[in-house]
Amino acid sequence: MTPGRLYLIPTPLGGNDPAEVLPQAVLGRACSLRCFVVEELRTARRFLSAYGLRGHIDELDFHVLNEHTTPAEVEALLPLFDGQDVGLLSEAGLPAVADPGAALVAICHRHGIEVVPLVGPSSLMLALMGSGLNGQSFAFRGYIPAKTEERRTALKELEKQSRALNQSQILIETPYRNDALFADMLQVLSPATQLCVAADLTLPTQYIKTLPVAGWRRSPLTIGKRPCVFILLATDNRI
Repeated sequence: MTPGRLYLIPTPLGGNDPAEVLPQAVLGRACSLRCFVVEELRTARRFLSAYGLRGHIDELDFHVLNEHTTPAEVEALLPLFDGQDVGLLSEAGLPAVADPGAALVAICHRHGIEVVPLVGPSSLMLALMGSGLNGQSFAFRGYIPAKTEERRTALKELEKQSRALNQSQILIETPYRNDALFADMLQVLSPATQLCVAADLTLPTQYIKTLPVAGWRRSPLTIGKRPCVFILLATDNRI
């Protein structure tokens, strides 16, 4: 039997209309599939209903792959590709980028299953685009430690690397810790270090602003529990 393909199907970054951020061809491809590997069932059902499958959700075959899924359980998904295409959906944005779905993509490559990434929003790239910081050299650092002292140490090290390499450092955080991370940034980073805060990207409440740390200290911000990307770029320039 001819193996199917794995389609990496992007999702909106918030509750906006999928048509605002996804091409019609992507929506059409998603609606043509009947088998999906998803990070969370309820969210996936809501997305696919909005994509155009409202009224047909109960006809679909769903399989969960999240941070608790073991390598053996991911491997056990391979029979899904016997003669059919499968869609992979994340909770927000691009599948397999800061997302447990990367494990399925890796297994598909090892077994010769074609992987097809589809076009959609990336909070990381949107934030970098809008930051005005170095887009030629950058690194995505994901989540840094949650404990205060470990987090401050990590921030100092990232700033050191940024200065040495002239490299933008991209971070994300669990929304309820946004303000704690931001406060630590203002405390431990150099006043001249450039810092971008990009929250609620693609939504009506979108906020993107870049200032030196000294500028943020003069203009405090409460981010709240919003999806947010932070980018820092250390510089030797004086304020």
